[in-house]
Amino acid sequence: MQRRQFLAQSSLAAGTLLSSELKQWLPQDRKLGIALVGLGNYATNQLAPALQQTEFCRLAGIVTGSPQKAAEWAIKFQLPQQNIYNYDNFDDIRNNPDIDIVYVVLPNSMHAEYTIRAAKAGKHVICEKPMALNVKECEQMIKACREAKVKLSVGYRLYFEPHHLEVRRLGNEKALGAVKMIESSLGFSMADPKVWRLNKALGGGGAIMDLGVYCIQGARRVLNELPVAVMAQGFVTDTTVFKGIYEMMLFQMEFPSGAVSNSTTTYSSYVDRLYATTGYRWFKLEPSYNATGAGGESSEGSISFKTLPFQQIKQMDAFAESILKDTSPIASGEEGMTDLKIIEAIVRSADTGKKIKLIW
Repeated sequence: MQRRQFLAQSSLAAGTLLSSELKQWLPQDRKLGIALVGLGNYATNQLAPALQQTEFCRLAGIVTGSPQKAAEWAIKFQLPQQNIYNYDNFDDIRNNPDIDIVYVVLPNSMHAEYTIRAAKAGKHVICEKPMALNVKECEQMIKACREAKVKLSVGYRLYFEPHHLEVRRLGNEKALGAVKMIESSLGFSMADPKVWRLNKALGGGGAIMDLGVYCIQGARRVLNELPVAVMAQGFVTDTTVFKGIYEMMLFQMEFPSGAVSNSTTTYSSYVDRLYATTGYRWFKLEPSYNATGAGGESSEGSISFKTLPFQQIKQMDAFAESILKDTSPIASGEEGMTDLKIIEAIVRSADTGKKIKLIW
């Protein structure tokens, strides 16, 4: 416990110094401007409020196909008219020096298109997860950003969340021993055929695409390893709602160390849990993956940290830091592509009933 308190205090001190340094580098004391592309629930209730509390970036513009939303956001966030775009004039964003970063918060099927268009407009990009519909699109997005000399990040808020950083430390450092088995699951009820995530063309595959990303990351980041094989099973009980996608998927991942993870991801039941055991010792987060906050404990005691009101505050500030310091983003496009490669293997296993090996 003393070690954890020391690390927390050290991190706080380092964060204070970092903030001071970066503030000196901000051009003319200006925060980096972010334009949100798509003003749905996540942008409205998570990203926009988070941007009111970030240190190094700010809400500078929006892209929406709704004139009503455009008018409402302009008033609420005091956005100038020249920073409000629609999907027809989006490419004109290249001429706007107020906007440094484009955050793509659209249905999954549109991630690749708008990431590539933003890169060609000379803007850095945050793309919401999952990064794309498939690995091929990820490769195209990474290539476009590299050629345009802009940075690309995926909206992985939990890469910066203190509870997740702590369980990652426990696993990576083998603080309670080498992890042998992990349970990593996320699900909730979404039996509404009108929701775009249930449309295969827009969402790409249901819960495994939307929620499975978290389950995969929970396991691989605790172990600091990539899986070498996956086995999966897919289930559909309500064929009137779940058409062409799995309602529930169970999947297992094997890792080079011999550790095994087991996961459930579903759109019909609630589960939110990350559990790792080294034998008789263990640690867990429950809830783990939701955006409202995590809580945890271990065989040695509580895992509890003070957190910010929105997890995306640190996520977006970290990306701004990578731009200001010209470093590689932590939640990089390559990280997003890694998860899509694993998801493709999981779906292939469920479709064929065979174990799929992964080569890195």
